[in-house]
Amino acid sequence: MQQNVKKLTELAHVIRSKNAGPFELTLDIIFKSREIYEKVKATGVLSKSLIARLYNVSEEKILVFVFFDAANAVKATLVRPRPQASIGETDMHACQQHAPLLSVEIPWSE
Repeated sequence: MQQNVKKLTELAHVIRSKNAGPFELTLDIIFKSREIYEKVKATGVLSKSLIARLYNVSEEKILVFVFFDAANAVKATLVRPRPQASIGETDMHACQQHAPLLSVEIPWSE
């Protein structure tokens, strides 16, 4: 089998970010199928440490990182860089914070 990579955007049905209150934001990755979800999960690429690197925060700022098998999903909640609606905050609804996830590559073999 040839080892390739696929972008997370090819494998996920939904990649989004959203408010989790004024001091936290949540990232959701929902996969297209159980088979894809299990394959991605088994690679170990998606992790608390990856989220910390992508968002340039310490792992302590990642409050929740969980594989949610019932929904074929991964959820992470982290401390917002600035409180919602505070001076200098640029994404009040946290709806644009998923962008770093779009470039994640997953090892993939057909």
